[in-house]
Amino acid sequence: MADGARSVRGGSPASSPVLGGRGRAAAAVAAPGGSSPPGHGFRRVTLTKPTFCHYCTDFIWGLAGYQCEVCNFMSHEKCLKNIKIPCSCIAPSLVRVPVAHCFGSPGHYKRKFCTVCRKSLESPALRCEVCELHVHTDCILFACSDCRQCHQDGHQDHDTYHHHWREGNLSSSARCEVCKKTCGSSEVLSGMRCEWCGILAHAACYVIVAPECTFGRLRNMILPPSCVQLFSRNFSKLHCFRVTENLQTEPDEDDDVDGSTQGSTKDAQISTDSSKQTLKIFDGNDAVKRNQFRLISVPRIAKNEEVVEAALRAYYINDDQQEYELQTFTQQALLSDDVINRNDAAEDSNLSSVFRESVPEAWIIRAKPNDDEVIRIYPAWLKVGMAYVSLRVNKDSTTQTVIKEVLPLLGKQTERLENFRLVEVLMGSKQVQRMVLDNQELILNRLKDIRKTSIRQMNQTRFYIVENNKSIVRVNLLVGGLPPQLSREEYTNILKAELAIKTNVVTVSHVYQAQGAVVLEISCFSEAERIYMLVKDTTVNDKPLNVVVIPEVVASKIPQNCCPILVFVNPKSGGLKGRDLLYSFRKLLNPHQVFELTNGGPLPGFHTFCKVPSFRVLVCGGDGTVGWVLGALEEIRHKLVCSEPSVAILPLGTGNDLGRVLRWGAGYSGEDPYSILVSVDEADDVLMDRWTILLDADEPAEGAENGVAEPEPPKIVQMNNYCGLGIDAELSLDFHHAREEEPGKFNSRFHNKGVYVKVGLQKISHTRNLHKDIKLQVDQHEVELPSIEGLIFINIPSWGSGADLWGSDSDNRFEKPRIDDGLLEVVGVTGVVHMGQVQGGFRSGIRIAQGSYFRVTLLKPIPVQVDGEPWIQAPGRIIISAAGPKV
Repeated sequence: MADGARSVRGGSPASSPVLGGRGRAAAAVAAPGGSSPPGHGFRRVTLTKPTFCHYCTDFIWGLAGYQCEVCNFMSHEKCLKNIKIPCSCIAPSLVRVPVAHCFGSPGHYKRKFCTVCRKSLESPALRCEVCELHVHTDCILFACSDCRQCHQDGHQDHDTYHHHWREGNLSSSARCEVCKKTCGSSEVLSGMRCEWCGILAHAACYVIVAPECTFGRLRNMILPPSCVQLFSRNFSKLHCFRVTENLQTEPDEDDDVDGSTQGSTKDAQISTDSSKQTLKIFDGNDAVKRNQFRLISVPRIAKNEEVVEAALRAYYINDDQQEYELQTFTQQALLSDDVINRNDAAEDSNLSSVFRESVPEAWIIRAKPNDDEVIRIYPAWLKVGMAYVSLRVNKDSTTQTVIKEVLPLLGKQTERLENFRLVEVLMGSKQVQRMVLDNQELILNRLKDIRKTSIRQMNQTRFYIVENNKSIVRVNLLVGGLPPQLSREEYTNILKAELAIKTNVVTVSHVYQAQGAVVLEISCFSEAERIYMLVKDTTVNDKPLNVVVIPEVVASKIPQNCCPILVFVNPKSGGLKGRDLLYSFRKLLNPHQVFELTNGGPLPGFHTFCKVPSFRVLVCGGDGTVGWVLGALEEIRHKLVCSEPSVAILPLGTGNDLGRVLRWGAGYSGEDPYSILVSVDEADDVLMDRWTILLDADEPAEGAENGVAEPEPPKIVQMNNYCGLGIDAELSLDFHHAREEEPGKFNSRFHNKGVYVKVGLQKISHTRNLHKDIKLQVDQHEVELPSIEGLIFINIPSWGSGADLWGSDSDNRFEKPRIDDGLLEVVGVTGVVHMGQVQGGFRSGIRIAQGSYFRVTLLKPIPVQVDGEPWIQAPGRIIISAAGPKV
């Protein structure tokens, strides 16, 4: 479990040496009492606007404060000695287990602050979909890989859980768990929060909190990370957590458009002061090739060391500037792939000015060569104890000699050298890259190559000594959109033909015939990546395929008292609040237990939990979404160890009748997602009937081939709430057509209901004689219908956004309705006016029958709707019967 960038083992952050032995001798301002804040370089600054201290969050009175020149940490003089938050420049060195972040598309986030530069997010910024990290687009390269470790991937898999602290972006009312005082602020980045258990604390208080994390109030609902395995080397975090990729482009570490060109003006605007000069600074060959630079503003009369120091600060490096030098570039050199050293001036750099009469267009910062260096070696197998050992290497040191020297320091002097390897790890914010070093590779040359490529990357690189355990590669992909009801062999043949799968490394492990989906188990990373990318552009029978990366849940590791919750969210339901809920639930729970229904439907979630002995389900959506999930559950129930999970509802739709009956409310209106999960944990189980509707049309289907008309095959749908024929279904159908024409306008319940009213008013003068167009049988008995325009079968005592269609009056002819009595109630309405009166509570429907088996004969095409999903049903028969076990 990652402790995050704010924790360290083997000493305090202040006492930790900097990688490569290039640490600064002292901070610019020493704190009273002799202890220096970890990594910061504070200088006294004159305040020109209202400013708050990042440590105590109080207002800084007077005209003077202390600001870190690297990360912009602002402090009172009295607070300097107490600062425990490390600077952004040393944050990568404090990460316990490097885990990349999962960034979505840029967005606007009010009252949030960048974790890297600590400034407010005024322009479009990025946030991690898994943790609370927010960064500017031009700061993303400098964010360290300190995301939550949500699964085991074969690298540093630990079963112990520690708090994963994240600084800032707390609400103003947040209270410290230790001192019970307010620890949040809307003015600055301050306060700490564990991203697993949610505990809050001051920066001064969190260091005394016990390191073990128990997952807090939601511990019984969270899927522990040690129970989840996902081998994801070649997949981005968006793919691993099934985060839908929007069409809007986002900045990437490998894109030419990067914050270093587009956003660097945030750090140094083009100077209008004639005494200052704005310079482009590149940090290595890679930045030159990609034209990725940072801007700095320095006096026109400046020494080399002053410009070097400013350049290092721009790249969040707090090393000694004496270890670096500047090289000049012309435009021609910038366009060249061959980067050469143009800094051949022989004079003393400490005395000469950087600038001449002809000012170069850009500069590149280089690390001066050393004959020896001190590097850190991290043992990958350690769960507790020291985090690394320091080792001095020289020009003759190879990977093999380093391993030989390190093993005795780690108590493994009796082990064979060939059982270990040295792995170079680049801890990028969006991807953690690992590379095994050759035994004969010269370590000092490798360090020089990294710094020549990018000194920023050197700051994010560390070395691990790893045991040569034979790792098992197993990637699971769920491929959907295939023709239903085929055999395993037929599906394999389709995949061979369309995807050219290699059967020696790809096997079909699970088949879901009813859904037309298979699960592929792949033992090769490159083949898994190839199939994943190819599926997105493949169609079978003119139907596009879809693919989802599936984690593997190890049921034997789930604690006995743990009943994890499986969350389904439909972001398109009702008020379009699903996107925010997806983000909130991913943060509060393990993101591997949160599934977006528009990305493969409910099947990926149920397959992931198929071996979990006990779990619950939370469906976030409208009544149609609930029916979709319950239908999928019914189809694959026999493949689940927990065949009858309890289902809770977070109503996001327009009517939300089922949510009302089960007392989940009339609709989600922005309640705290944490309190919703607590309510689910405390909720009672109740049983509910479900019904199967068989639709058998007499008329042939239109558009039959060769002019030969064939009857349409029978259709089966599941019903939870109600089924309507006639005027009720006609209004739903008109609303459905209006929403399909302009989906962007249907983003609020108020607007949706307004459209229903408008559609109803257009039908108010229409007259129909539905009772003449249909025949009804209830429990094998013919029922004479009164003069009605709509016939409705209801399973729950809520219809049309909360109306009681059956009514509360006692009637000796019928039993009192319940949702688990095995009976459906049949009600008629005489028209739009009658429906409006029922909605207003002035009338109820016309009670017609109550029973458990219904047969409706349609004499002409009639609108039909089931749980809000409408269509025109051709003449024929409709049979309604109980659907197996209750849910």
